[in-house]
Amino acid sequence: MAGLVVLAYVLIDGRGWFAKGSALKTLFVQGHFWVGLLVLALVLPRLLARRRNPPPAVVPAMKPAVQRLSTLTHYALYAFLLLQPVMGVLVVLLERGGIPLGSLTIASPFELNKPLAHNIEDLHVWVGTAFYYVIGLHIVAALWHHVYRRDNVLKRML
Repeated sequence: MAGLVVLAYVLIDGRGWFAKGSALKTLFVQGHFWVGLLVLALVLPRLLARRRNPPPAVVPAMKPAVQRLSTLTHYALYAFLLLQPVMGVLVVLLERGGIPLGSLTIASPFELNKPLAHNIEDLHVWVGTAFYYVIGLHIVAALWHHVYRRDNVLKRML
């Protein structure tokens, strides 16, 4: 999942490397969309698997305040993995009237609404930017657990 999120960021940030209207720019934007759909398709099974198979306990145990921060960060990460792709799909459905699949199009259940699509896209971009920091916090916390606390958190993640 982490690799897909990185790929989605690289694709959307990398679109700026190419001229407007170029085939490569279009490929990067469409790639971003399809990677987002893959994240959406995988996040629900991931949540179900985590619920059915909770990770082992952290050894040594964390203090309650650290445990609460950890839980809050995980909820935020899962909300991001779920809501970002949903917002991306809504933008495409509201702005373009459907999802293109080669020569076919999956029709939108919504009427075209470009102003709403633009507002959702602005939120999608803002949340994506904010999550650079949440993801960074997650990485720093994992390293802190491994180097400073010397607990099993990083091993549980891998």
